[in-house]
Amino acid sequence: MPSIAVVILNYNGKQLLSDLLPTVLAHSTTAEVIVADNASTDGSIALLKQDFPTVRRIELNKNYGFAEGYNLALKQLQTDYYVLLNSDVAVTENWLQPLVAYMEQNPQTAACQPKLKNFNHRDYFEYAGACGGFIDQYGYPFCRGRILDTVEKDNGQYDEIADIFWATGACFFVRTADFWEVGGLDARFFAHMEEVDLCWRLKSRGKSIVCIPQSVVYHIGAKTLNADSPFKTFLNFRNNLLMIYKNMPSANMRWVLFVRWWLDILAALHLLLQRKPKNALNILKAQWIFLKLRKDFRADRTKNLALSKVDYPIGFFKNSILIKYYLKSHKTAQSLFSKKTSYR
Repeated sequence: MPSIAVVILNYNGKQLLSDLLPTVLAHSTTAEVIVADNASTDGSIALLKQDFPTVRRIELNKNYGFAEGYNLALKQLQTDYYVLLNSDVAVTENWLQPLVAYMEQNPQTAACQPKLKNFNHRDYFEYAGACGGFIDQYGYPFCRGRILDTVEKDNGQYDEIADIFWATGACFFVRTADFWEVGGLDARFFAHMEEVDLCWRLKSRGKSIVCIPQSVVYHIGAKTLNADSPFKTFLNFRNNLLMIYKNMPSANMRWVLFVRWWLDILAALHLLLQRKPKNALNILKAQWIFLKLRKDFRADRTKNLALSKVDYPIGFFKNSILIKYYLKSHKTAQSLFSKKTSYR
């Protein structure tokens, strides 16, 4: 039996731990459940000591964010597999078994995810991963079950195991050796897009990533930063540009960044019309900070391209999801992929 560490990174999530950790413990008996705490100030540690004294704790000395928080915690573990599990995810009975079985039988698969459904609307997929992630030619991520703001009802339409481009960081099952072989999560991202960046490195080096919908978990979502947070807007736009710069093949990178620059300006104007000026300004800030930081990522880009075995792995959608969605009314992945549309 392989060794598995289910690691919950916590930051001021005392109530979530109280509500959801008992179920994680009850349904994860084949793994060790660990809580890594990013220097919470809400009494999370006291709760763990009192109510969950047998749960191993890793106490970090400050809030390192999602990426570096996980890197620091995972370095202290020696297991065959890691499961990065958000504190706002409710697992189900036998959720680990299909994931472990598939990974053990498919050594070229570096990572996988379960089907991610909405905790509050359980017939629907959840925004942050749904049934497996893809990326379009301009770096926009989308999922089976969620394209842009359209989230589908789960009618079993994505119940087959599928090779995907990225697995959600909300419940990310990864082979330990592969995680560290590509350098782990990029700490400079702090939070958001870091799992897509990691998966891009894995995929370009010939590894497979899959969604295994026979495993189901439920995600509450947006508990650390809500959807309208200007800081979340900044991180998403800045990190997406950095991810493109780090990983996009040279033949297309300059054109993609040029197009994205103008698309991001349009996104900022759209937010202004929605009376969200702080979010709009944070898109412009993200563009400026990206230009300042780009030189610091040049060595990473050179390394990633040198180690790349395939420019456009399976799951890379060689079209614009914006055009398909807004101009051609493809609102579901089922609609996209039932046509002769290239996603690699």
